[in-house]
Amino acid sequence: MTVTETPNAVQTAYQACCAESSTCEGAASSKKVFLPRADIYETKDTVELYADLPGVDEKSLEITLEKSVLSIRGKVVPVVPEGYKAAYVEYSEGDYERSFKLAEEIDCDDIKATIKNGVLHVSLNKAGPAQARKIEVKVS
Repeated sequence: MTVTETPNAVQTAYQACCAESSTCEGAASSKKVFLPRADIYETKDTVELYADLPGVDEKSLEITLEKSVLSIRGKVVPVVPEGYKAAYVEYSEGDYERSFKLAEEIDCDDIKATIKNGVLHVSLNKAGPAQARKIEVKVS
């Protein structure tokens, strides 16, 4: 597989003290952090990643690439209709975080992302194979 999941330092610390969808005691924020579910498909030329981020839009989404690690962070702003209070709630609100280690064959300069209806789509193009070439030697 071209993309492998790898925890970053924040996720490792989070997972050490918290369950996948629980509030971390003693954390700076009491907001829950969820690990978004993802599907990864591979074609000859691309790797396509889809992740479920309900409640996240393009303004509250941050995708970073550092040292071949693609990190996704989505912030959810709670929506409560004015004049109402919750009588019963089954859906927990929280933010989303997940990281993926990219293989060397991914072209890190050609990554595209879109989000629609809470589904993130990241398209990662594969770099062409490294071509052998002759290096000219000059007299100095």
